[in-house]
Amino acid sequence: MKLDDLQLAVMKALWKLGKASVTQVRDELQKDSRDLAITTIGTVLSRLEKKGAVAHESEGKQYIYKPLITESETRKSMLGTLLEQFFGGSPKALVNHLVSEGEFDKKEIDLLKKLLDEEQ
Repeated sequence: MKLDDLQLAVMKALWKLGKASVTQVRDELQKDSRDLAITTIGTVLSRLEKKGAVAHESEGKQYIYKPLITESETRKSMLGTLLEQFFGGSPKALVNHLVSEGEFDKKEIDLLKKLLDEEQ
């Protein structure tokens, strides 16, 4: 599932909270310096619901939203899209890019080698 930056931020707030009202999501986003209007967050949650990423239940006059997709599922999906769009579907090309661009320090490269050795 493809999520834009704001949708992903809202999903991260929901994953952290478990379930939340629009106001609770706004309060969580404000902790990360995102000062958004309640209506904006409500619109994002409505769009996420149409995508099947969240569902709501009514509690009095407010909706309580809960995630229907996990962070792990979303990460896998978005990473798959990134791999396809930029690296021809090749994880090797992605890792090669990260290593050649200096994105890993020596300690991280050693850890990556260890992880690869464990997989074989």
